[in-house]
Amino acid sequence: MNISNLIIYFITGGLVTVIIVALEESGHRTLSGLATLIPVFTLVAYFFIGQTRGGKAVGQHAKFVLIGTLISWVPYMLVVAYLSPKIGPNKAILAGLTVFFVLALIYIAVANRFGFFK
Repeated sequence: MNISNLIIYFITGGLVTVIIVALEESGHRTLSGLATLIPVFTLVAYFFIGQTRGGKAVGQHAKFVLIGTLISWVPYMLVVAYLSPKIGPNKAILAGLTVFFVLALIYIAVANRFGFFK
């Protein structure tokens, strides 16, 4: 991997994030919400993985991420949604991220141990 590719990946991901925040701050909540629902990181990553490793690698990664999303991201969102009104957004996000990382690390360890998605 060369430095120019890393710069392109970084700029692409950052640009999408800036657009989402700018839409929200300018009062375009519907567009911001729609843009937030787009899986930005996987979209950008799969585009570049597809170019360098091909469709099979993208397919395997997509299966891995799909199951991982159910196991770690859904509980993260539930924790944030439930705790935000009770303890505030920052503490709720921190609690949600803690749940996310614990579940994600367990999932990755199990997937690697049993050779899932290879």
